[in-house]
Amino acid sequence: MIRFEQVSVTYEDAAVPTLRGVDLTVPEGELVLLVGPSGVGKSTLLGTVSGLVPHFTGGTLRGRVTVAGRDTRTHPPRELADVVGTVGQDPLAHFVTDTVEDELAYGMESLGLAPAVMRRRVEETLDLLGLNELRDRPLASLSGGQQQRVAIGSVLTPHPKVLVLDEPTSALDPAAAEEVLAVLQRLVHDLGTTVLMAEHRLERVVQYADQVVLLPGPGRAPVMGPPADIMALSPVHPPVVSLGRLAAWSPLPLSVRDARRRSAPLRSRLSELPAPPTAATAALEAPQSTRPDAPTTATPAPPAFEERGPGRSPGFGKGRVGELLQRFRRPTATGTATTPRTGPGTDTPRTGPGTPGNNPAPARTRNLAVRRTRTEILRGITLTLAPGEITALMGRNGAGKSTLLATLVGLLEPHTGEVTVGGRTPAATPPAQMLRHVGLVPQEPRDLLYADTVAAECAAADEDAQAAPGTCRDLVAALLPGVPDDTHPRDLSEGQRLALALAIVLTGRPALLLLDEPTRGLDYAAKARLVEVLRGLAADGHAILLATHDVELAAELAHRVVILAGGEIVADGPTAEVVVSSPAFAPQVAKILAPGHWLTVGQVARALAQEPTA
Repeated sequence: MIRFEQVSVTYEDAAVPTLRGVDLTVPEGELVLLVGPSGVGKSTLLGTVSGLVPHFTGGTLRGRVTVAGRDTRTHPPRELADVVGTVGQDPLAHFVTDTVEDELAYGMESLGLAPAVMRRRVEETLDLLGLNELRDRPLASLSGGQQQRVAIGSVLTPHPKVLVLDEPTSALDPAAAEEVLAVLQRLVHDLGTTVLMAEHRLERVVQYADQVVLLPGPGRAPVMGPPADIMALSPVHPPVVSLGRLAAWSPLPLSVRDARRRSAPLRSRLSELPAPPTAATAALEAPQSTRPDAPTTATPAPPAFEERGPGRSPGFGKGRVGELLQRFRRPTATGTATTPRTGPGTDTPRTGPGTPGNNPAPARTRNLAVRRTRTEILRGITLTLAPGEITALMGRNGAGKSTLLATLVGLLEPHTGEVTVGGRTPAATPPAQMLRHVGLVPQEPRDLLYADTVAAECAAADEDAQAAPGTCRDLVAALLPGVPDDTHPRDLSEGQRLALALAIVLTGRPALLLLDEPTRGLDYAAKARLVEVLRGLAADGHAILLATHDVELAAELAHRVVILAGGEIVADGPTAEVVVSSPAFAPQVAKILAPGHWLTVGQVARALAQEPTA
């Protein structure tokens, strides 16, 4: 169905090709997963299938790509529209109409399909993707995950022979992601649709793939083969594969079910080792919760994988990122740097910003309700965020996570109830005065980016935050190494734009940092760098609230998990307790090793390293 013949792509002014030596065939009626680290050319390869590369992006394409017999060199995207349906990383860039139903019909209308056919297919797609209740909603009013489902639905309605998907589940909650993947499976198995998909959240999709194409590095030839074989050598792999490698399972499991079938010996070994930290044992190490309604035993548990030893900050990592974060430590009211706790069981309290008796809590809401038009999005939200606490805000798409973040930063005004950030009411305080109290990295980082170059963005951030010149650029160098000053933000990948937006927000050193889907578009290495940064900030006394569908991130990073449903808090507690008790939000390791409370592969590896030798 898709044939690549010695394909290489070189963009204008690039010294080396982005793609080189791509020679492979994607069979008809198969789901082929494209994997590899960020920046290796996955989106470029997908773009060659739809004709967007090079007809829209520019650059030089050598070799030949054919789709259903059509040469993409001589057929521009409009002449491939009836064969190839494409969904990119940014659903907003995909939309051309204003409402859900109109968007689903637009592609068919462009192809001249009969009105009766269009109506039937729209109804089928609304049911397939669970969009019926949203059919009349403006696209701008939808959550990021809902927009993603609409974007996928809009390319399904014309019934293309080939679907090209770039990060299709990145903005979806676990249940919605499963629904979308089930639809893709049905299209592949029942209709013979060919699906070529790039995805960083491999824990969601690798078990569904018929073949995997690995791009191992920039300009390196891809490797194609069965999923288990490719995962054995891939530098990016999901936790279930990491656990299989650790336990020396062969062949490697790709699903929780396969791993559980082989996990009995491992579970037996772990049962004889000290249990991982629980809410009770970890309370001594976790930042003290300031929730007025929480008993002292409900303090948030630390990340399960986090090692803490005497004399070592638990958050600052090694290398450039860790060293740079030391320079950005927030001063206390006396002008001295805050000191994170130095080991388990210490009674030394934090003296950083927001500690009771020093400054107000970083954020507090009481009986908060928020309306948009006539719809009540949030109601009865009572929440307090403590200094040094990392809280993961989870819930299905449309539960109100982004609305809560927008209210905390002052973009939305409460309908009833109270919200204070740093002792101020966000919606009633000028943004410039809120800069050091709260910073938001939105779901679409480009919303913060308006300059023509990275250097100009950094200069504006330094000026806005009244920081020393070069402050933002130093952060960018740590988070985003190797990006020239004259790079335009629109030329960055999704992960690179996120890193730039995070650096801009951190320039103001806000006491409260809000992140909306921060791992969207990030590979596992970039996610590890983000975890290191956020740990360092928490250790320095910053409160962090991240809205995420990434259950693996929550398991590794969060002290506390808050789950929203229908605009209300339905669960709030230590990570180990909340995620393990929820099938939807449990990480892969927790499902595999249940009933043990193991959350991450790193946690298991450290436990096995302490196992007595025979």
